[in-house]
Amino acid sequence: MVKVNRELEKFFKVYLGLEQAYDTTGYLRPTLHAFGDGYVSLVRQGLEAVLRTRALSVADYERLTDIEFDGEDELYEYLGGMYLYLFEGQECQPTPPN
Repeated sequence: MVKVNRELEKFFKVYLGLEQAYDTTGYLRPTLHAFGDGYVSLVRQGLEAVLRTRALSVADYERLTDIEFDGEDELYEYLGGMYLYLFEGQECQPTPPN
């Protein structure tokens, strides 16, 4: 499995895992930013690295979250949307496929 930083891995497992990923009630962004600047910065850096390198495979993401994607393009579209939502003020939180 590709290594992502510990903070991003934990964020994926806890907040983007199967139990939570489909909850778009608006708590995710404020919850992340409540952890403090250091943690938020490490999650952001980790997600930027994953998006830049595309080194996280569909299988890697599934192992972390129990969520399946049909292909890498679909996964990276979702992760890119999540980045925009969490760090760039995009209004709507993306959801993974059903």
